[in-house]
Amino acid sequence: MGWSYRKSIKMGPFRLNLSRSGVGHSYGGRGFRVTKTADGRRTLTINLPGGFHWRKTLGGSRS
Repeated sequence: MGWSYRKSIKMGPFRLNLSRSGVGHSYGGRGFRVTKTADGRRTLTINLPGGFHWRKTLGGSRS
């Protein structure tokens, strides 16, 4: 198992995610979030009460 690094910087509803693979960002609150990862994938996440969530990859490249 190798070492990894991840740091998240929150600025209100906007979040900047720093990792070994690059920089990603996301926007939203507790119930709804749109994310663009460092490798270019875009994901929509909707969180529901009781621990349920729904996640859909919207597009982008996968390595």
